[in-house]
Amino acid sequence: MPNPVLINLTRGNLIESFHRGSLCIVRGEGEPVLALGDVTSPVYPRSAIKLLQALPLVESGAADAFGLGDKELALACASHNGEVLHAETAGAMLAKLGLSKNDLACGDQWPMREEAARELAAKGESPTALHNNCSGKHAGMLTLGAHLKARVQGYEHVDHPVQRQVRRAIEDMTGEAALPELCGIDGCSLPTWAMPLQGLAGAFARLATFSGLAPVRMSACKRLIHACTSEPQMVEGTGRFGTGVMRALGAAAFVKGGAEGVYCAAFPEQGVGMALKMDDGARRGAEAVAAHVIAALFAGRIEGANDLLNMQLTNWRGLRVGEMLPSDELESALAGMPL
Repeated sequence: MPNPVLINLTRGNLIESFHRGSLCIVRGEGEPVLALGDVTSPVYPRSAIKLLQALPLVESGAADAFGLGDKELALACASHNGEVLHAETAGAMLAKLGLSKNDLACGDQWPMREEAARELAAKGESPTALHNNCSGKHAGMLTLGAHLKARVQGYEHVDHPVQRQVRRAIEDMTGEAALPELCGIDGCSLPTWAMPLQGLAGAFARLATFSGLAPVRMSACKRLIHACTSEPQMVEGTGRFGTGVMRALGAAAFVKGGAEGVYCAAFPEQGVGMALKMDDGARRGAEAVAAHVIAALFAGRIEGANDLLNMQLTNWRGLRVGEMLPSDELESALAGMPL
């Protein structure tokens, strides 16, 4: 059975195109709240679980040892725009370790935000690994490695002490085994393990409720969520969906997207976690589904965020030409959530 249509794109009076996908929402104790499509087959979560990857950075004491504050911790969980603030913060994190951009394994990348890329080009400069959207995550892992007194070279490899700690944290939080046969290489050269949406949603439900977490893990989760929700500009940046949502909702929502149409979120007030994957890998589809989930959970409570959640389509003149609307199946499921 194909996954259901979750989002319809309209133009005029017609549905012009649509996005199929799967969506899972669970409570902190693992109780299912909503499941649409296939939520049991493994998918690569990509950057949606960067907060889970950052847990050892805090739990080990590395963050305190190197004086990382909220901005740095948020950047360690980020898929950022490559704006000046992002690149400079990543560089400062490396400087504390006596390292430089040359030690990053993520690769050089033009800033994701077009304006930032244009500014860089206008100055006659080329992008570096600091502009890579994953530079903060890598700087955080190098900080963990320095605290462990592990070798710098090869920190991105699956058998490095840093990646072994990251893998254990992901397994503990999701309740899923990170199997070698389901391990791929992410865009930034780090390992990424495929696992079911129900496990990913469970991990984010634990972030929302801290259910079953040991004190050290609970403290690390609280600290990272606080960092991200209080410094959302560091997590994504100007004009980005996740930054807008966390700016509007504050500590009531931690949201994080990943490549190929993955999105995860923790909602503490409702005590639930969410994970979704769009079949076509489209970010616009994933953000639209996330927007409709958020609108259902916080009905009428997000002042000034209507444009963010309505997902209207405009043309180059700024004219409204269509919308990204929930399918009947998604709308019915959200309306019937037992919250």
